[in-house]
Amino acid sequence: MALVSSPGPCPARSLRPDSPPWRTHALAVSHGHVLHVEESGNPHGLCAVVLHGGPGSGSSPLLRSFFDPARYRIVSVDQRGAGLSRPRGATAHNRTADLLDDLQRVREQIGVARWLVVGGSWGATLALAHAAHEPQAVAALLLRSVFLPRSEDIEAFFQDTARRAPAAWARFAAVAPADQRHDMLGFLARSLGGPPELQARDDAEPRRLALAWWRWEKTLAGASAAASLEPEGEVLDALVDRYRVQSHYLVHRCWLDAPPLLERLAALPPVPMLLLHSRDDRVCRPEAAQAVHERLPQSRLCWVDDAGHDPAHPAMAGAMAAALDHYALHGHFGDGPAR
Repeated sequence: MALVSSPGPCPARSLRPDSPPWRTHALAVSHGHVLHVEESGNPHGLCAVVLHGGPGSGSSPLLRSFFDPARYRIVSVDQRGAGLSRPRGATAHNRTADLLDDLQRVREQIGVARWLVVGGSWGATLALAHAAHEPQAVAALLLRSVFLPRSEDIEAFFQDTARRAPAAWARFAAVAPADQRHDMLGFLARSLGGPPELQARDDAEPRRLALAWWRWEKTLAGASAAASLEPEGEVLDALVDRYRVQSHYLVHRCWLDAPPLLERLAALPPVPMLLLHSRDDRVCRPEAAQAVHERLPQSRLCWVDDAGHDPAHPAMAGAMAAALDHYALHGHFGDGPAR
């Protein structure tokens, strides 16, 4: 099936300097989890919640830099086990249903009835699930590099050796015993899946596995992402926790397969929706954006060429900033579905 194009190129905008938080919450939720929530920008502006990727990655200043802080009240939520939420790396009582309940708690905590939901990669997946779970809470959706947790999409990331980067994949797979390389996700989930408090922090094995996963992910993400400095020390330990959470979600297909996420989209409200995706994204396949777009007649799909899976790529970052500027001025993202 031919992929849909937008009527014209997505315009670029310069990113803003980071807007430091003016309020921070340590929000206690169920089963001992405590969420780290930050509010930045304009306290009286349009409220937007930013959903980070991973699962397990945590929020970052980059995700706030797409917004005009004079126009937006920006709510950044570190999901369970991620970022500055505690306990970091925890997988117990950490499922998609828990995250959806947490978002409701965050809205209640900050006193917001409806918000613009902005998510990238896994964050876009969670945004769709949130809109299906609480349609009355969603004013609009801006989704970057949407991910569908289908078996074929997960398999494409961990096992596709022929079409994409066979030499890099061979280096990635070398961390697993030969008889387990046919199931890299399963191997990594078993190897990283122990409770964080039982992980020996001087044990080199979890760090070795996390570093191999990180290198493979950066290879697929794009040139500028691949040039990132390699993590070490505390940063690498945080990466171990991140991939523990991520593998925990992916081996269960993020608990979004019964029914599949695409079938849940019928419950979404008829609000403005924009999907931004790069045709050369090798982490979250373009077919996912196409499939979501076809299920949502009110959505608009804009292809951002040559950005890969890198949110900091100038084309993708500019498209995000331009979309948010347009929404702040007009209450929608453009002229409707780009079909």
